[in-house]
Parts: sequence; structure tokens; C-alpha cells
Amino acid sequence: MAADPSQFAVTRKGLKLMIAGLLVLAAGFLLLSGGGSSDPQVFNYAMFDFRRLVAAPIVIIAGIVVEVVAIMGKFKD
Repeated sequence: MAADPSQFAVTRKGLKLMIAGLLVLAAGFLLLSGGGSSDPQVFNYAMFDFRRLVAAPIVIIAGIVVEVVAIMGKFKD
């Protein structure tokens, strides 16, 4: 007995959107990484550049929004 796809909680479009959201989140965390110093006595100002303070959090929040839409949205396949 085959299951009716219209009865599934997550549709194909929702699943694709979830995967896209996870990729956006991963990209945000990759943007956030780095900026360390090999010598702990030397302060590295690269920790406080635009990429880590502005771009990465915006990309991470966008990924979370995509995930919420993928989970809460009603999609027709």
C-alpha cells in the first residue's frame, strides 16, 4: 500500500528549501570563522572586520529565516 504524498508533513519543495537553508547557514558560519593569531601576545585586528561583524551574522539570520519558512510554509508540489 503506497502512501499518499499529499499527506506528508514535508513536501519536496519544503525539503529543498530546508537543504538550501542549511547551505546558507553553513556559508554564514564559514564567513564567521578565522581571524585568529598564531602568537597569543599579538592582537589581530582581522577579528573585527566587516565580514565577521556584519556579513556573517546577516547570512546566518537569512539561513534561519529560510529554515523557518521551509518548516512553517505550506507548499503545493
